[in-house]
Amino acid sequence: MKDQATFTRMQDGTREDYEIIERAEAEFVRGLPERVLGAVEALAAGGLGGYPISRYEHSLQSASRALRDGRDSEYVVAALVHDIGDTLAPLSHGSLAAAVLRPYVSERVSWIVDHHPVFQMHYYAAHTGGDPDARERYRGHQWFDDTVEFCEKYDENCFDPAYQSFSLETFAPLVKEVFGRTPWTQG
Repeated sequence: MKDQATFTRMQDGTREDYEIIERAEAEFVRGLPERVLGAVEALAAGGLGGYPISRYEHSLQSASRALRDGRDSEYVVAALVHDIGDTLAPLSHGSLAAAVLRPYVSERVSWIVDHHPVFQMHYYAAHTGGDPDARERYRGHQWFDDTVEFCEKYDENCFDPAYQSFSLETFAPLVKEVFGRTPWTQG
């Protein structure tokens, strides 16, 4: 059996071609939890600077606080990965992180991660020439208060060099659970 499709245009592909591709995709998706953990770990290597701690430690603090508060696994994982977009999409990092999460978590959790950058501006925009009330355009949205709470409890306060975070390994089983689910696009 061949292990690579032979078409040059998708419309010319055969059932056998697409079976090959589906098997390859399924294998690739099975490795997603490790790549997500790697994306969090990569935040330690640098990137967005100037903060009191690395984006990696910020992510661990966020997830540690959520775990200590008894949040469910998808919420804890969302807290862990909410800033993984910082390195590739610094001006739309919430959308990138939400896109990674979206097939595996509730619409609510995805929305929170997608919109957290605008809501986070409430805490700092007055110092940078931005609009600290930018989040108000979403007031009345069903997840407005949930996003305010996420930023208050699991984002704006997660820059403490003295905070004792759990290790990334602590979160690996949760990441594997969440990203091991059948994606909503297939279920």
